[in-house]
Amino acid sequence: MLLSIEAALGLIAIAAALSLRPWRMLRGALLTPALAAVVLLPWLWLLPQQMPQGLQIQLSGASLLVLVLGWPLAVPVLALVALAVWAIGHNDATTVLSQWVWIGLAPATITLGIGQLLRRWLPPNPFVYTLGRGFLGTAAAVFLSGVLLEVLHRLVGGEVPEQVLIARWLMAWGDAFLTGMTTAIFVAFAPQWLATWSDARYLQPPKP
Repeated sequence: MLLSIEAALGLIAIAAALSLRPWRMLRGALLTPALAAVVLLPWLWLLPQQMPQGLQIQLSGASLLVLVLGWPLAVPVLALVALAVWAIGHNDATTVLSQWVWIGLAPATITLGIGQLLRRWLPPNPFVYTLGRGFLGTAAAVFLSGVLLEVLHRLVGGEVPEQVLIARWLMAWGDAFLTGMTTAIFVAFAPQWLATWSDARYLQPPKP
């Protein structure tokens, strides 16, 4: 049953993203980071397969991808990443599908929601963007996606190991540091690589 739910979530996300015609964004500066994501992100997702048995370190990168490409373009890019992981790694299609949904689509979608909340309720300045969306928002998105997976797993009759939420909370900060640091660098040196950044919004002079 969990497999059916994951497949349905993946199809809904792909359909919603493609309906917005995200490929139009590749005509500008975002082509380079999109191609870089397809090349580099699979190796982050393959990291658990390269670690010693019992040591599972998993990085997502989905939140950073949403900040760089925007959600509509990030979703099909994450699908390409999952296909690459399936082709390169030794996990079966079911495992890769679960990884795509809970390591990719779920944190990406939660990141989108957090971004909308911050835009609505907090003032537009670079500190809010880099710390709120890049750092703390990523930690929240990755952790909440893990919580959703564990809740759903329990609802369908699975067993949730003790202290798994603590482990997911700690792991979420790895993505938070990666995304926060990269976002700050891009804001300073390559803002054209951030689809969610706007000079007009975040660098506007304070009102008198």
